[in-house]
Amino acid sequence: MQHLDHDRLVFLALGESEAADGEATHLDTCDHCRGEMETLQHVAGLGAGTQGLAELPDPPEHIWQGIVAEIRAAEELPTLTDRRLPRPADPVEPAAVPVVARRPRRTRRWPGWATTAVTATAAAVIGVAGTAAVLGGGGGGEPADPQPSVLASAPLAAFGSTPKDASGDARVLGDNRLHLHVANLPTVPGYYEVWLIDPNTMDMFSVGTLSNGSGDALLPIPPNVDLRTYTVVDVSAEQYDNKPGHSGDSLLRGTLTG
Repeated sequence: MQHLDHDRLVFLALGESEAADGEATHLDTCDHCRGEMETLQHVAGLGAGTQGLAELPDPPEHIWQGIVAEIRAAEELPTLTDRRLPRPADPVEPAAVPVVARRPRRTRRWPGWATTAVTATAAAVIGVAGTAAVLGGGGGGEPADPQPSVLASAPLAAFGSTPKDASGDARVLGDNRLHLHVANLPTVPGYYEVWLIDPNTMDMFSVGTLSNGSGDALLPIPPNVDLRTYTVVDVSAEQYDNKPGHSGDSLLRGTLTG
């Protein structure tokens, strides 16, 4: 039994064309082709279903490195026309070989736009899976929750002399982490640090640092921090001066509620 070409199954799975009568009959009777078709449809459906997800942090860098490695490996695979049959060690007499008429097998290269479509779908699925793992901390076969519960939140507004277009928001997640989103922070010669502050005593806990002035970060909350007391989220500009205390240069602040 000759199976359907893989690129033809991709077209059918993406809904780019309808199955001809012979193809539909083959899919009904061939477990191999039907299984591959269902897998491709599942991947395409997952990619389409992720379009509504928003405000998620970027997947880990190793996810994208894996995607690039898979694409490069696929590009380096030889085509059928590149393969050569080994020459026999001993020549065979022509009369000993029955003459059989064969139809030349046509090979098709997958069109570039189809490769791009399937690669983008796979990247979307892998990227969303990686993001869900980051947010939900999933592992060991347990499904990860792409949207953990939010225990408290705070809008972050420009503080002091910070430009007014700087903004952000903070969310305390149910897995004891702080999801921080910032935008338009001014460029600083040092780095950005995130603090939790007790507004009554001004005692502070450092939660972590941000890699740039716009984007998202997930930071672990110290286990000995009582969020009923340390209710103020502060983003400050710090210098590389080996001083662990707050610089006094706050850029954003907000009070957690919830």
